[in-house]
Amino acid sequence: MIELKRVRKVYGDKVALDELNLTIKNGTIFGFLGHNGAGKSTTIKSIVSIINPTAGEIIVDGENLAEHRQAIKERIGYVPDTPDMFLQLTADEYWILLASAYNLTEEQKNKQVAYLTRLFDIQGQENNTLESFSHGMRQKVIVIGALLSDPDIWILDEPLQGLDPQAAFDLKELMKEHARKGNTVVFSTHNLDTAQQLCDELAILKKGELIYNGTVDDLLATSPGESLETIYLRMTGRHSDEQPGS
Repeated sequence: MIELKRVRKVYGDKVALDELNLTIKNGTIFGFLGHNGAGKSTTIKSIVSIINPTAGEIIVDGENLAEHRQAIKERIGYVPDTPDMFLQLTADEYWILLASAYNLTEEQKNKQVAYLTRLFDIQGQENNTLESFSHGMRQKVIVIGALLSDPDIWILDEPLQGLDPQAAFDLKELMKEHARKGNTVVFSTHNLDTAQQLCDELAILKKGELIYNGTVDDLLATSPGESLETIYLRMTGRHSDEQPGS
């Protein structure tokens, strides 16, 4: 279980996260929704220790992240919000780097690479640099790297972005299977259909504040007969008297 207790992040005079309180249960797929700048990536980067909150606590299975950072990081597989990193490395060099960071044996690394490259249809591309790949192919390399150590916690920031339909389907199936085993999947998305299809529970953020936390069904029940899109846009979108371009 991941608990965020009054987590706050401030950059100068800008409040990126404002007193965020959340509980993410084991065995669930938990989704973050919100417009650009809502605080989704800030929350995710706080959980994976890329940034430190200005205030508040993050607790993972009873252990404070600030006090047990390394042990908790070793349990997390992370897909960042952009695959445009380590571009000079080949795919296999990137996976070797990740395998080393997670103390995998060569046998463990090779077994996972063989399975995941076959699943995501990237066999034979291992010696090409990330720079030479399309956005979608880079995303596949990053996803494979995140899953190499078979971590129990998956933290995925816009993981489906750029993936072809088959790869997106396969990753969603992996996410569901991972949660069924009692593990935790946390991801962000702008796609409401994906959120409705996958999420056991979701959080909607707006300008750093939590404006909804619960199931999709409970959210739909607040406005019977309306679509998730209509409800979401009413909660997060522009005021009704604003017009596009204004």
